[in-house]
Amino acid sequence: MRNETARQSSSGYLLLTGTFASTRVISLCLLRSPTSTCPTCPSLILFKICTVEQVSLLRVPTEIVLTFSGSIIRGSRCEQAFARGKEQRTNTEMWQGHLKKFWERLTCCPWIVYVIAVILLAYFFRGPLRLVESVESLSGYFNNLTPKFYVALTGTSSLVSGIILIFEWWYFKNNNAENGSEDGSDVDDVAESSRSIPECKVWRNPTALFRGAEYQRFAQLTKREPLTFYDLNLSAQDHQSFFTCESDAGREDYEVMSLAWRERDSASRIAAAHKALEINPDCAPALILLAEEKCNTIVEIEATLRKAHKIAESTYRGLQSTGFYDSEPSQKGRDVNILVFIRRRLAMCARRQNKLREAVKMMRDLIKEFPQLNVMNIHENLIECLLEQQCYADAQAVLARYDDISLPKSATICFTSALLKARMVADRFQPEQLGKRALSSAEQNAIEAIHRAVEFNPHVPKYLLEMKPLIMPPEHILKRGDSEAIAYAFWHLQHWKRVDGALQLLHHTWEGTFRMIPSPLEKGHLFYPYPPCTETADRELLPSWHTLSVYPRRDFPFATTLLTLACIAIIITSVLYSQYPNQTIEVLETILNSLLTTAERFIEWAFSLIPRTGLSIFTTPSLVNINPLVT
Repeated sequence: MRNETARQSSSGYLLLTGTFASTRVISLCLLRSPTSTCPTCPSLILFKICTVEQVSLLRVPTEIVLTFSGSIIRGSRCEQAFARGKEQRTNTEMWQGHLKKFWERLTCCPWIVYVIAVILLAYFFRGPLRLVESVESLSGYFNNLTPKFYVALTGTSSLVSGIILIFEWWYFKNNNAENGSEDGSDVDDVAESSRSIPECKVWRNPTALFRGAEYQRFAQLTKREPLTFYDLNLSAQDHQSFFTCESDAGREDYEVMSLAWRERDSASRIAAAHKALEINPDCAPALILLAEEKCNTIVEIEATLRKAHKIAESTYRGLQSTGFYDSEPSQKGRDVNILVFIRRRLAMCARRQNKLREAVKMMRDLIKEFPQLNVMNIHENLIECLLEQQCYADAQAVLARYDDISLPKSATICFTSALLKARMVADRFQPEQLGKRALSSAEQNAIEAIHRAVEFNPHVPKYLLEMKPLIMPPEHILKRGDSEAIAYAFWHLQHWKRVDGALQLLHHTWEGTFRMIPSPLEKGHLFYPYPPCTETADRELLPSWHTLSVYPRRDFPFATTLLTLACIAIIITSVLYSQYPNQTIEVLETILNSLLTTAERFIEWAFSLIPRTGLSIFTTPSLVNINPLVT
């Protein structure tokens, strides 16, 4: 008797559970992976496995027949075949990774290719160039030099260094003077406030996922860790600073929790939380840890957080009414952080369960009750919920409050502003009419908003236009970096798709931003120059298997590289011809003869293929004389 159940996980996989004649099979396969029954035995089922990671999750009995890479494997040979396939796949991926790293290092350092080419040319033409005699004559020339030469060389180098220093001073003086704009832009107004903020400050991701219900499930299904050790370490420091204070000394449950946040293993943190609950059943930080890491579903998380919220709310209101916080401000800050954290995560649980009105109400109450906690960026969660509700007017009202010059910008604020302006003109946008008619004021505002957003974070359009694969967002992000782009696109890609024509408008206009900032590391247009340290910080925040988006790419066009090589070759040839004219002519003749010979052989080979491939089709076959049969 056949019984199947199916459910879709958050990572886009389908988990099938089937029962066939007292044989239980749990198979992980892709949504579009075909499934059929065995032609010889209809009671058995064939699962088409696409990757070795999926095969490793199977516990295959001897009765089941599975297809892997187009071949049918039966009986007890399944485990051995899967082990061999996994080993071969691992070796192949290892060699591919080594080759990819070698190629990246080689392309990042093109001078290595030039040096190798020069060494090979010098080796092959060492005879005509007479390199040995040239080195001997050169050593004799240096031995005959007088001290006057070295004095002149030293003076010349000092003069050139002084001229370079003067030009650098003049360039940076003019460049710094040009950075100040006269139209009251963001650069002028935020100058003093931004100098105190480090360029690559890491921020807590306001839309971070739940570890147990989302991150760990993804790791179990794909065998890939979505979070790095650096990201987890930053989260441990945040939790320790949010949920502990100096007045916790002597309280055994809070001392256990202060050590629990430092544990590197998830099982150790969960065990420490259970120990704290045994000491004090009303320990709110322990319930927070269990909700974040132990609970496997959003429903379980919500139930645990509601229990923690009841405890934290009663503790905070009771101590506030008695005036206890007047003498213990550090404990008040700790209790406020716990209460706000729990209510915010409860609002995110409501957002996961599509209870949008409840989530919006909880976030609005949080912002109204604790307006000083801007560092938690609760307004970004509120904007995302309003966009999901399609309440664009309310989202615009929130943006008008937080898109201020004095407040730090984010990808959510910039790109949501661009989305709302693009929504007004996207349905009537026609890319073929861009150069034929003048743009309206609404279209100009939309394009300027897109340029502003792209200048703030140039990585976001690649994920919105699905030019790069999207991964799970980290728990910490870097403003204007690839990590922030992933965190934004993970939640807001559906909002851009919902607005008809918005992605098309973004596709045709986002690259125009780079024409306004030809040197983004030196001078920006509406924001400060792009920080050069984002690549290093993002590599620490994002997993190693993710291909990092780098801006700006420090690569040269092919034409520029070709012209540079041609100039270097002409200079070398001119110097050699002035010193050794006869030998240089011999070398050039040898090179030209070799090229002509190669070209002639290629032409002959190409013409030899034509009668067999092309002309033979159109030629009339010759008549074959066949002697008549003698009867």
